[in-house]
Amino acid sequence: MTAGDEEEVWVDDNAGPLVRPYTVTDGRTRPTVELDLLSLVVSDGVLPPALDPEHAEALKLCRTPMSVAEVAAHLRRPVAVTKILIADLMDQRAMSRQMAHTAADPNDRALLEKLLDGLQRA
Repeated sequence: MTAGDEEEVWVDDNAGPLVRPYTVTDGRTRPTVELDLLSLVVSDGVLPPALDPEHAEALKLCRTPMSVAEVAAHLRRPVAVTKILIADLMDQRAMSRQMAHTAADPNDRALLEKLLDGLQRA
């Protein structure tokens, strides 16, 4: 590439722009709040200043309560990265955790298989 060429953009037709997870999380590897795959999160309607595209997309997705696993599937990001993004939004009071109104056992094999099936279809 010469000095006159435009900046190279890495794009995969199926995946879109290729951005490394550590770039999205600013190198952080742990969220600041405890979240699991079934934790329900919802946008609080607050828009923090200077949102990254991933944070903005997560807020848009969570207008209604959504599990962390679903958010990760829609964002097409690893769950660990998604947890950090959600924790960032929770720290800024733009998103909150919502208690599930179900008596479902999080160790229920049938429930986990349905969740896995949904994630594979996304």
